[in-house]
Amino acid sequence: MAGGSAPLDTKHGQYLGGWGNLGSQTQKGIVTYAISANRQRPLAGTVNAAIFNTWRRFRAQALYVLPPFALAYMAMDWAIKKNEYLNSKPGRMQDAEESAEARQGGPVRA
Repeated sequence: MAGGSAPLDTKHGQYLGGWGNLGSQTQKGIVTYAISANRQRPLAGTVNAAIFNTWRRFRAQALYVLPPFALAYMAMDWAIKKNEYLNSKPGRMQDAEESAEARQGGPVRA
């Protein structure tokens, strides 16, 4: 038996080898190439991928986000214009006419 923390085949009691080489024969004809870590370009293509990925995500969500924002913008624009008109001289005159008609029991414009 092997001593220490060597992995054993519990069925046969044989040494299996280190991690990644669990008792199999060494493979032949496999070539491995490596490049130094400081020679790699870890951010290669990041800017290009970010632009296209952002466009893809924007396009996928635009129909969910833009219509409510457009509706809210139009409602706010209408409210601001209506408020400015009602606080102007012609708006106050119209409001005075409507309140006078309402006091007299005449037709009220909606």
